[in-house]
Amino acid sequence: MAFSSAPSVTPPGLAAAPGEQPRYTSALASLTVLFFMMGFITCLNDILIPYLKAIFQLSYTQANLINLCFFGAYFVMGIPAGKVVQRIGYKGGMLLGFLVAALGCFLFYPAADSRSYGLFLGALFVLATGVVLLQVAGNPYVAILGPAKSAPARLTLTQAFNSLGTTVAPLLGAALILSNLPDLDTAASAAAIDVKAVQVPYLVIGGVLILISVLLGMLKLPKIEHAPDTDTARSKPWHYRHLVLGMVGIFVYVGGEVAIGSHIVSYLHLPDVMNLAPKAAGSMVAYYWGGAMVGRFLGAYLLNKVNPGRLLAFNALGAVLLVLISMNTHGEIAMWSLLALGLMNSIMFATIFTLAVAGLGRHTEEASGLLNVAIVGGALVPLLFGAVADASTLRMALILPVLCYLYIMWYGLKGHVRAA
Repeated sequence: MAFSSAPSVTPPGLAAAPGEQPRYTSALASLTVLFFMMGFITCLNDILIPYLKAIFQLSYTQANLINLCFFGAYFVMGIPAGKVVQRIGYKGGMLLGFLVAALGCFLFYPAADSRSYGLFLGALFVLATGVVLLQVAGNPYVAILGPAKSAPARLTLTQAFNSLGTTVAPLLGAALILSNLPDLDTAASAAAIDVKAVQVPYLVIGGVLILISVLLGMLKLPKIEHAPDTDTARSKPWHYRHLVLGMVGIFVYVGGEVAIGSHIVSYLHLPDVMNLAPKAAGSMVAYYWGGAMVGRFLGAYLLNKVNPGRLLAFNALGAVLLVLISMNTHGEIAMWSLLALGLMNSIMFATIFTLAVAGLGRHTEEASGLLNVAIVGGALVPLLFGAVADASTLRMALILPVLCYLYIMWYGLKGHVRAA
């Protein structure tokens, strides 16, 4: 990537060489393609899980270890990933992330061949570790690749293309992968299922990940150096109040989103909501994720025009109102008010993330690792949600996401403000 005339705007906390300004637009366009592929490949992995459940003859409790293993990788590897990225740089972290994820895909081959669920979980953890590296390196790089004021818009736009990837992947995955897998309803036993139906797709996915890493290695992405740290009183990233509060924000956001998304089918099946059969209810989930995709494209524009903190608070307030409406209504109103949450959720992750790392300078990489550790909320909050639902009702359990959104609203208004 070439460099040109002196910079007119330098991102806070970054050092720019005299007489140089990266052409950020080209780099962001390249990264947008990579974010799309990350979403696409991740979603292709998800559609294979029911078949792996059949191959390994898993109970529902055992199958839930898949999600715990995936989100657990964020908790275990988030901080180490931040230190790795701090040492080898953003581009190096992304390259390593793709290669580690590819290794995880290749490990599915011996795991399926031996029909060992433990090996499969190990392979999944390696794959998730690669994804953690990609998140830790990619998100803050997009956030600081340009003026700080437009950082939420940039990250929201890349997240929108990530959502586009997750929307397209199931359609192509069904045609190219699921159509080649055996009909589990007629399979006599797990031994009758052809393990190559799992092995071959993951080998292909691993190959695509390596191809992406090669293409990324050929790109001349701008190298960004942090300005010297003048705040000697706060020598560690967790000394920054807005970062710590942002970690709580990421925890409750991911937790609330996963809790609701995981129970939409059950909620729409309730007699006093829509009484939909599981298959019909499942088809309605597309509106939830489609709303998130539309909201992210719209948010990428709005975040350049509106104060990010205020827009975050507005969306959180909208989410609170939608959940309360759904809790206290029936039929289509209860259904559509809950599905509309996808639109409100759309900008939250990117906006919380960029507000939390704002002004951290050389601490940005470690801060990104800490924020990714907070994604473990996607494993813990849904468990609490389920416990509340078991003790009372599914409707009453929705009060937990309401509390999550109230915190996010406060963070957008007050919590993200940096201490002097």
